[in-house]
Amino acid sequence: MFKKILIINFIYLLFSNIGNSNIEIKARTAILQDYLSGEILYEKEPDRSIYPASMTKIMTSIIAFDLIRSGDLTLDEKFIISENAWRLSQAGYSSMFIMVGDEVSVENLLKGIIVASGNDACVALAEGIAGTEEEFAILMTTKAQELGMENTNFANSSGLNDPDNYSTVRDILIMSNYLIKEHPDFYEWFKEKEFTWDRTGGDPITQGNRNPLLYKNLGADGIKTGYLAVEKYSLASSIKRKGRRLIAVGSGFETKNSRSRQSSKLLTYGLTNFDLVEIAKSNEPFDKVEVWLGKENFVDIYTKENIYKTIKKAKKKLLKVKLEYEGPIEAPIKKDQVIGSLKIIYDDELIDQYELLSLKEVKKVNIFSRLIKSLNYLIWGDV
Repeated sequence: MFKKILIINFIYLLFSNIGNSNIEIKARTAILQDYLSGEILYEKEPDRSIYPASMTKIMTSIIAFDLIRSGDLTLDEKFIISENAWRLSQAGYSSMFIMVGDEVSVENLLKGIIVASGNDACVALAEGIAGTEEEFAILMTTKAQELGMENTNFANSSGLNDPDNYSTVRDILIMSNYLIKEHPDFYEWFKEKEFTWDRTGGDPITQGNRNPLLYKNLGADGIKTGYLAVEKYSLASSIKRKGRRLIAVGSGFETKNSRSRQSSKLLTYGLTNFDLVEIAKSNEPFDKVEVWLGKENFVDIYTKENIYKTIKKAKKKLLKVKLEYEGPIEAPIKKDQVIGSLKIIYDDELIDQYELLSLKEVKKVNIFSRLIKSLNYLIWGDV
């Protein structure tokens, strides 16, 4: 048996022009991530404390989605609207215009939050789930801690002014990742451009989505805007283009127009300056290795996780994948047995390493077959 090394070069044609890497985003704080690889492509004071404003509503939605998934809440369940919730449907606030005593379904409340950014819907949902908004905020903060949002505390469900409702763009990014990964079906609601609520005792109300990127030809499908006088304008945004997703979060944009332009600029920077390379898909055959004394001569190998890397354009020839294993692998081989390692090398430096496992079991041949194979190996060097 001997160590085998297979090096694979990842060289692709560039599909767009190389952008300017010296980008400056006019926001107090911003971050950009390539979703599948997890690579951070741009950051500007990403751990600076912010008031997340209506981006808070992402977590409000997540709490409900988690409960629906666990069976503790249903979309058709109805909550009675309190006076506390109704007060936020008055002039000056984003709302879905619910009335005291209305019985509104969880689905309508969620769409009122996601599309219309209704503060009244947030309070109604929070009270329906946890009894009070204060108790619901505890659930939100607990979930944030579970996700690793280390610099976040939620004091309410809507993001309205409260000094104890704070976060960072990095934490908002973590929260957005969870939303998209864990609740892909519900995430589809975040790209809806309008929501019509057939309210009690009045004509239906139709409101548009406040996310300006949904109306541009970028491939945007979310996520949430925000505004507070003290924080100015903010936006958690995501685009999906040719199977690739980018997520950006920015806060402290001076104007609505600046929020739209600068967020578009940041996402476009990620698209035009970097390429996403797919290296392996989880639990799918990556390659095959030789087997010694087995009933099969080869066995497929795989990785447990998806492996993607984001590389600067014109630099992909520096990316290599090295398979290392002691081969051929002697039977018997168990399913999911660690066979070797997959090493990711960029510019001759090891940047990551993953286990390679057997995709199936390979049994050992009988004694007679082993004898024949051993003689062949001694005479011909043939396994």
